[in-house]
Amino acid sequence: MLFQELQLIAPILKALSEEGYTTPTPIQAKAIPFVLKGNDLLGCAQTGTGKTAAFSIPILQILSAKKSTDRKRAIRSLIVTPTRELAIQIGESLHAYGKYTGLTSTVIFGGVNQSKQVAALQNGIDILVATPGRLLDLMHQGFISLRQIEIFVLDEADRMLDMGFVHDVKRLLAVLPAKRQSLFFSATMPPEIVKLADSILVNPSKVEVTPVSSTADTIKQFVYFVDRGNKNSLLVDVLKNPKIKTCLVFTRTKHVADKVVKMLAQHSIKAEAIHGNKSQNARQTALTNFKAQTTRILVATDIAARGIDVDNLEYVINYEIPNIPETYVHRIGRTGRAGANGTAFSFCDAEEKVYLKDIEKLIAKKVPVIDDHAYPLMDHNPPKTTQGRQQRPASSKPKSLGTPNSNAGNRPNGNTTNPGNKPGGNSGRRKPNRRRNTSSPGANKPDGQAKKRE
Repeated sequence: MLFQELQLIAPILKALSEEGYTTPTPIQAKAIPFVLKGNDLLGCAQTGTGKTAAFSIPILQILSAKKSTDRKRAIRSLIVTPTRELAIQIGESLHAYGKYTGLTSTVIFGGVNQSKQVAALQNGIDILVATPGRLLDLMHQGFISLRQIEIFVLDEADRMLDMGFVHDVKRLLAVLPAKRQSLFFSATMPPEIVKLADSILVNPSKVEVTPVSSTADTIKQFVYFVDRGNKNSLLVDVLKNPKIKTCLVFTRTKHVADKVVKMLAQHSIKAEAIHGNKSQNARQTALTNFKAQTTRILVATDIAARGIDVDNLEYVINYEIPNIPETYVHRIGRTGRAGANGTAFSFCDAEEKVYLKDIEKLIAKKVPVIDDHAYPLMDHNPPKTTQGRQQRPASSKPKSLGTPNSNAGNRPNGNTTNPGNKPGGNSGRRKPNRRRNTSSPGANKPDGQAKKRE
């Protein structure tokens, strides 16, 4: 099946084509027709299956069929998700798929100053993506009205329950219009979630999919434990290997991708970045240069890299460990295709060890450790900052750069904490349990904070 067969409007098909998407994932193929018919939807799907596009694409199509002519647009669709990073990713997806529809959207979450978010709301928007805490805060301040909501999406419902947001969700339900279309997504369906779904949905259509969970045997996988402050130096050292003719480097954010490109340029290593802030022409040029090997290193975020298909790519580096295990599977799956050999290196700092543990659980194997290198992990418990991120000072006294070994269990000891962008002022953390797929539209970006009141 192709996207053209889902009866999508031309502006959305054009945007999908520019993003490099032609074939929907199973959940997209199942869910989009139901949503376009106006049905409530119960989706049992983990992050990593492409569910973001499964609800964002039909929402854009439905709302574009009857655009608001008011000078200040009322919010017509509300998407509630548990974490700020997931909210940001959904916002980026809406922008990418809806850029030719004329619809507007914004994202609100806690941990940052609210002034820019309030300004966007006051200008009027069609679609609001929000975490529960900031949403309720701005509602109480009178900046948000939900009286004209036509489509409501509750994403990651089981995660909401785990994080203690269920009461906030019930407060939202109390003020939403009774006449609305509701879409409900959860990776699991325990009794509490089923009860919550029953209180939200009316005669819903149901879809269920499972994520990818295995890696090709032809891909050699290795992990370096390194302080975050030394990742640049380690990357330069690794790239000194003459066998690495070209390499795809993954980062979690656009900002880090740009910084890595700039850093590599300072070491005379030709690199280009592709991410959501780059124009389609710029991304295509970078990809063309990479395929032609005129650019040695391509640095990509997950959302921008989903359409990348490079023949004979032998090396992938995870500059940052993804906090969605399925994302790891799809990242390293860019190499070792069609039975070819490939190698994947991952740089893991203290905060990311919990992510590595989730990855190893998913793929059912230990990733061998390269422990003989110039920048071993020294800071096992980085201090917290006011922004919820942790600073990782560079380690000292570098050793000689080594080669992969087969010792998969030689892990540095120490405490691990949950990395990722988190709202300031929240010190409590829970181990993340996000699921995501980066091979298709709608895959989710990393989510970070697991504490209530995003």
